Amino acid sequence: MSYHNRSELQDLGCSSPLLLQPLWDTMRTREAFARSPFFPVIFSIITYVGFCLPFVVLDVLCPWVPLLRRYKIHPDFSPSVRQLLPCLGQTLYQHLVFVFPVTLLHWARSPARLPQEAPELLQLLSHVLICLLLFDTEIFAWHLLHHKVPWLYRAFHKVHHQNASSFALATQYMSIWELFSLTFFDVLNVAILQCHPLTILTFHVVNIWLSVEDHSGYDFPWSTHRLVPFGWYGGVAHHDLHHSQFNCNFAPYFTHWDKMLGTLRSADSRELCAASHLNQEKKQT
Repeated sequence: MSYHNRSELQDLGCSSPLLLQPLWDTMRTREAFARSPFFPVIFSIITYVGFCLPFVVLDVLCPWVPLLRRYKIHPDFSPSVRQLLPCLGQTLYQHLVFVFPVTLLHWARSPARLPQEAPELLQLLSHVLICLLLFDTEIFAWHLLHHKVPWLYRAFHKVHHQNASSFALATQYMSIWELFSLTFFDVLNVAILQCHPLTILTFHVVNIWLSVEDHSGYDFPWSTHRLVPFGWYGGVAHHDLHHSQFNCNFAPYFTHWDKMLGTLRSADSRELCAASHLNQEKKQT
């Protein structure tokens, strides 16, 4: 690497805190609320519902807009109100009754103050990526175990598979044990890396978005798996195949663990759409 290129990287590393400092300073003006036990629950619910709502609107419009059906994995399926409301209700109930008390206990034990300086941009990006890779590994192992051991599946994971065709609000339709497991891995990884609070928030936003997108049922040209090269990221079609066949694609995001253990199965949206049409025809005959 030339001296000129090294200098550019050093300048980027030195100036990156300045890029995030105005944002962090703005967030610190709400420090009392950000440090309260209410913030994690409210932040999680608002982020999750905010990401789900556009897909709910698309599901409502889909029967009337043929263009949308081109990007829907199961074009003949739209979640009903009877499916949507229990999913939303369970998410709210679990966060208020189970997640909030845990957050309250953690806050009472260690109400840490927010740092004055923002993280470096490169550090934030690298920590978010590492957290995603760690989370993907942990959930792959948890997920595989809960599918291979029948009583674990029946007791804890079957709830998440009650909706055969995925939709956005079904992302967090799960048992309380599964929710706590995901939350534990989430918190563990940022603690191991000693992530900056802004990095933690960024990771949570990215993690929630990727989860919702994977369950949305829509495969757009700008979907994440189309932006990540070399098939490293599975995406919505990848995860939808898991929900329909149960014995493949156990990793939530990336594909390397399924490749190494022989559980990877690929299918593009057109194959899934064809399978959906075939199933509909079988039901009608």
